[in-house]
Amino acid sequence: MPPPPPRRGARWVLLAKVGITLLTLGLLYHSVFAAPDTAAAWRQLVATTLRGDGRGPVLAALALVPLNWGLEAWKWQRLAQHLEPGHSFGRSLRAVLVGLTLGFATPNRVGDYAARILELHARRRLEAVGAVFLGRYAQLVATVLAGGAGLLYFVLKFYLGGYPAAQVGVGLAAGLGGAVALLPLYRSRLLLAVLGAVKPLRRFQRYLAVMPTYSASELHAVLGISGLRYAVFCGQFLLLLYAYGVRTALGPATAAVAGTFLFKSLVPSLNALADVGVRELSATHLFGLLGQPALPVLSASLSLWVLNIALPSALGLLWLPGLRVLRERHGR
Repeated sequence: MPPPPPRRGARWVLLAKVGITLLTLGLLYHSVFAAPDTAAAWRQLVATTLRGDGRGPVLAALALVPLNWGLEAWKWQRLAQHLEPGHSFGRSLRAVLVGLTLGFATPNRVGDYAARILELHARRRLEAVGAVFLGRYAQLVATVLAGGAGLLYFVLKFYLGGYPAAQVGVGLAAGLGGAVALLPLYRSRLLLAVLGAVKPLRRFQRYLAVMPTYSASELHAVLGISGLRYAVFCGQFLLLLYAYGVRTALGPATAAVAGTFLFKSLVPSLNALADVGVRELSATHLFGLLGQPALPVLSASLSLWVLNIALPSALGLLWLPGLRVLRERHGR
């Protein structure tokens, strides 16, 4: 029986995401690359960086790529071992890289979910959906906590200077927001109760039912690994910014990087390509407040995407035939 056609509402959501992605990329191109002089300056900046003093920081950022995705594989191993004891780091790394490849072009990166789920034994694949969500959410919590602190710096410094009462209120709101972000991670039964109370969301309950079975120590470990991976990602961005000539104090630069990652995480993306644009516009705006030119910031952000997404996605193609579901089919 053929699959049912997609609902009209889902089609409109898909079209809206495509439109937003195209609009963002169009604005990015118009603001940076449309002028021939700017495009030429950008090519010269990249060439000068790769040949000159910036080559060292670029190579250092490249050297951190295996650590970045190795931490993600370690996190998935911890989550998968709860479902399938003995799940190895090698299988986890393969699932992560293949998932990165499949998620490169799939809507909302559902291919990433598929690769990790299919790597497990068939009887645990329903529960694996909740495990993947748990890992994703832990990474989001790290991003929200750090990004909230980064944006708080900009709000207090550039928008609420001279308004102490408003600063206190915004600070309290930021703290409350961080606590709310942690709540579904450590009180997942409340999340399941909310899903059960809202009829359109009840179908997701069975996928996330595994979340309360993780112990507090397991959740601490997953959140800690997520924080380490976030720190590596920030370090890569800062290295690339330095390579391209961005010179600002470490504290404000870190706040701008954290705010950039938060904006990127909160805007739903159609696929990995859609991330190109959201992060770049956010970065150029925040670093612009620090008096930094757009071109070096844009170059660093695009380089970060190439190093951490494009190159590992290509590597994942080599491991795609090793995915468990493909081995099972081949053995039949």
